[in-house]
Amino acid sequence: MTKVTISIIKADVGGWPGHATVHPRLMEIARDMLSKAVEGAIISDFHVTHCGDDLELIMSHTKGDNNKHVHETAWNIFTTTTKEAKALKLYGAGQDMLSDAFSGNVRGMGPGIAEMTFTERKAEPVVAYMMDKTEPGAFNLPIFRMFADPFNTAGLIIDPNLHPGFMFEIWDIMESKKVMMSSPEEMYDILALIGAKGRYVIKRVYPKEGGKLPANEPVAVISTEKLYKIAGEYVGKDDPVAAVRAQSGLPALGEVLEPFAFPHLVSGWMRGSHNGPLMPVSVKNATCTRFDGPPRVVGLGFQVSDGKLVGPVDLFDDPGFDYTRERAQRVAEYMRRHGPFEPHRLPLEDMEYTTLPNVMKKLKDRFAKV
Repeated sequence: MTKVTISIIKADVGGWPGHATVHPRLMEIARDMLSKAVEGAIISDFHVTHCGDDLELIMSHTKGDNNKHVHETAWNIFTTTTKEAKALKLYGAGQDMLSDAFSGNVRGMGPGIAEMTFTERKAEPVVAYMMDKTEPGAFNLPIFRMFADPFNTAGLIIDPNLHPGFMFEIWDIMESKKVMMSSPEEMYDILALIGAKGRYVIKRVYPKEGGKLPANEPVAVISTEKLYKIAGEYVGKDDPVAAVRAQSGLPALGEVLEPFAFPHLVSGWMRGSHNGPLMPVSVKNATCTRFDGPPRVVGLGFQVSDGKLVGPVDLFDDPGFDYTRERAQRVAEYMRRHGPFEPHRLPLEDMEYTTLPNVMKKLKDRFAKV
């Protein structure tokens, strides 16, 4: 059976206004260009959306991960929409485009990417998660809860197919290393790493050998691009994306949504320099306003059918998450009252690539020994 690839590629090509949302004209350009890519048999299907000021391209195809033609299509969309953003004088036009020339794929060039290839099952639910105003480590807690926390995922207890657990591919994004770890056997060691979400991030989750699904095909993948490591300075938060498969030997749809019922604290928000609650919202409410936030997450659900994307369903457009949003607003209010003080503002080591060092340079010659 032909395998299908789901590619979620995103970039901030210009905010409207400021860092709030994406101008409709940019999404219109993306849809037109992706329609031509379908006609040219580069991709099978697509959906264009946004989360905050990030333009999000969700594509299905049969060409596998890191395909040059698929990535070049995304790159051309981002460069074309950047030109339009500059013509409209949108804010930060092209800020995620950290290179002038396409070099085979978009990895390491600024845009974020979550991409996975798998054998399509009889029924194949996939959720595309997109975040704004935060970093890749913001996915650590919800992904862990989906695939390793029995208090979240009942199937880990009552479904024999889930009893073996899952393999976690964890990246050290400071040292550019990775480690494979097994849950539940190494649960405490996994948590020891991923609790330090600014350094250790979950990149992929796999089934185990002998289970219902192929062990070499991921069931979750997260973007891990760090813009400051590419650019050498602060150019905006990373605004990660993820693709998660559900049901039939995997956590159920409700189990992959449930972690977001807790608005956990993530790094980012205003100027990428503050901790705040992650608020699950519908696409229509994925417009970051209060203090350029608070950080948002959108979840779009698809059934994949013969490589086509049936959907989406806007999964957080549901009163079942109203209480979470209210809690997020209360937490946002509490954190904002700290003003420039930690723990609302990030600790100094996390501010190294923001604009704060320029303030410290101005003061360095005024310090005297005590």
